[in-house]
Amino acid sequence: MKKTFLVLFVIFMSFPLFSQSAIDWKNYTDMKNVKSLVLDGDIIWGATNGGVFSFNLSDNTYITYSKTDGLNGILIISAAIDKYGKVWFGSKNGVIDVFDPQTKSFTTILDIFIYDKNPKSINEIVASGDTIFISSDFGISLINATNYFFIDTFFKYGDFPSYIRINSISKYNVIYTCTERGIAIQKPGTINLSAPESWTVYRIANGLPSDSTIKIISYRDTVITATSKGLSYFNDTSWLTYLSQFNGFRINDINIAGDSLFILAENKNLFRYYNGELTMVYSSPVNNLNNFYYSIQTGFLISTTNGILKLNDGSEIYPNGPAANQFPDMAVNNNGVLWSASGSDVSGVGFYGYNGSEWTNYNRANYPELPANSYFSVYTTTDNKICLGSWGSGFTIINNGQFTNYNRQNTGIQGIPNAPDFIVTSGFAEDSKNNLWVLNYWAADRKVLSSSSDLQEWTSFLVPATGNAPLEEVFNLAIDPYNTKWFCARRGRVGLFYFNEGNNVESSSDDVSGYLTESSGLNNSAIFSIAVDRRGDVWVGTSLGVNIISNVNSVLSGNPQLRITSIFSLRQQTITAIAVDPLNQKWIGTNQGLTLVNSDGTSLLATFTTKNSALLSDEIKSIAIDENSGTIYVGTDNGLTSFKTTSVKPNESFDELFVYPNPLILNKNDNNIITIEGLIRDTDIKILTINGKLIREFSSPGGRVALWDGRDEFGEFVSSGIYFVVAFDKEGNNVSTSKLAILRED
Repeated sequence: MKKTFLVLFVIFMSFPLFSQSAIDWKNYTDMKNVKSLVLDGDIIWGATNGGVFSFNLSDNTYITYSKTDGLNGILIISAAIDKYGKVWFGSKNGVIDVFDPQTKSFTTILDIFIYDKNPKSINEIVASGDTIFISSDFGISLINATNYFFIDTFFKYGDFPSYIRINSISKYNVIYTCTERGIAIQKPGTINLSAPESWTVYRIANGLPSDSTIKIISYRDTVITATSKGLSYFNDTSWLTYLSQFNGFRINDINIAGDSLFILAENKNLFRYYNGELTMVYSSPVNNLNNFYYSIQTGFLISTTNGILKLNDGSEIYPNGPAANQFPDMAVNNNGVLWSASGSDVSGVGFYGYNGSEWTNYNRANYPELPANSYFSVYTTTDNKICLGSWGSGFTIINNGQFTNYNRQNTGIQGIPNAPDFIVTSGFAEDSKNNLWVLNYWAADRKVLSSSSDLQEWTSFLVPATGNAPLEEVFNLAIDPYNTKWFCARRGRVGLFYFNEGNNVESSSDDVSGYLTESSGLNNSAIFSIAVDRRGDVWVGTSLGVNIISNVNSVLSGNPQLRITSIFSLRQQTITAIAVDPLNQKWIGTNQGLTLVNSDGTSLLATFTTKNSALLSDEIKSIAIDENSGTIYVGTDNGLTSFKTTSVKPNESFDELFVYPNPLILNKNDNNIITIEGLIRDTDIKILTINGKLIREFSSPGGRVALWDGRDEFGEFVSSGIYFVVAFDKEGNNVSTSKLAILRED
């Protein structure tokens, strides 16, 4: 595997090719679960499941790094600093990122990432002079620290199987290697380490308490190894028990500070061994301890599942962020605050809100009035209430900062059979009368829909189309302009249901309902997302693509003439989320990335994946849109990504045009984009010289924002000067103007 390094700029060279309507990409992740740490002067570096952060001890400031900052590894688990001060990070997927503090930029090495072996996790990085030792899931690699060339890679050690997992490397005259099959030690004087005979191997049969070996250090001229079942020391021929108190215990990390040996055992307890005595330094009551670092300046720094613990003062170091990298459902309220659920059952950690600059995490520890942490559905109402559905504890509504919990006692809603208090709330929606509707995941009385106009009195409804069988695993509530409720069931009577209670809520005589499956024209009955667009069409995401249901008003006649079509470009894909933007375009999440289609689905406008965008994963879990800013939020299984678009809710009438940047420095080598903001729906725009000559004419996308690239009708960049931007409606009755100065640099 001798090859030159590959930098990520090759893979991501398509970044400039993004649609101009997708800009300002950002990532948001939970960085509390710190897998490794290193110290560089006053700077602590933390490698986490959500990226990398640095913490400056002198001023207590954080800097976070993720994909939009040049870091390209996913799930960072190892870190080291080389002799030049560059910080190396290894990830779960084999990517190695190197941060240069001088240039404040990353270089990414992809050799292991693109190698044809799996898994390929970078388990440890060790810097020794100009050589970087990489312990991966399939071998040992040596990299030149100055030019990032691979010096060599070793796959075979003695009679161990080839391509075994390497956990750690130590060098004390010779190389000691901890593997999943035992320990391999370089034979003195050997040079060709690619040859299996250059290594002597040791197993349980040679005295090790376990073949799963974790780390080796030299303490007082004794070579000691940590294993999954205790400590051993090497007597040059075999391994013997070291500190029998740890027999049978997993040793996560061992290090030396001064004359003492420090031992981290069972992810919970840190011990000190000195002069024959063993004492406990720290025991964690809750959080797992991953590894530790000691310096006279800082004392003990311990990487944990809740940040970096600074033991001398008990502080926990981690940047502000969401409580977890879990975004199963999201919504944006009228104030532009993003709200996200976290997960169902035991995976839930509450819910979180993001106001554009800071995350607030809500859980039972911080807010004891909450009945649970298992919030997995979220919805924002037209009057800015936040509705949150839990797994088993009903739902919570936040109104002006006040929490109200709803359960069987104050709503009459029935939970699951055999446990009627266990209410799983899987969806919310509002009808045209601003009644709030709640979807019940599995109702013992089969009344899966409930509604209220005042949040005081609740009415629950049977859906005739369900028959006599109870519905289980009911999800994805959406309401069309005719107040018909659409939802799906994933177990039992699987498929798509609709229900309309008619004008007489007290009577079922005018209720209408129906049930759709493949036989009705759906691609598949396995449904994962439902959305109603601005024309009233119902978009249904299935395991085999998207269906569009139109003519939905015919449901009210009792003799529906529904028209069901499908989108050719998304056939055979599992559709996990659908969101409708102010231009009636559809943002569609799949297990293969994010897709944008036009209003009727006939044109594929853009596709974003981890290879051509800042998405953290191709597995899309949820999508939310801030209509007032054009921000698209995309939740994945590795965290959250956002970007700005021109899909902004238009003004009702012209007030003032904002044109920026102004002045514009026009350079042929730059991506020159002028933003025109303050438009009404379907605005036409003219660019005129100060003498009234027409330079360019175009229509807005339909929302509040349009973009101009600084070119004339012939595709040439305009000259320096003052230009008028004139915006007007289709009839020419409403007009607004603004001036723009352009300075051209050739």
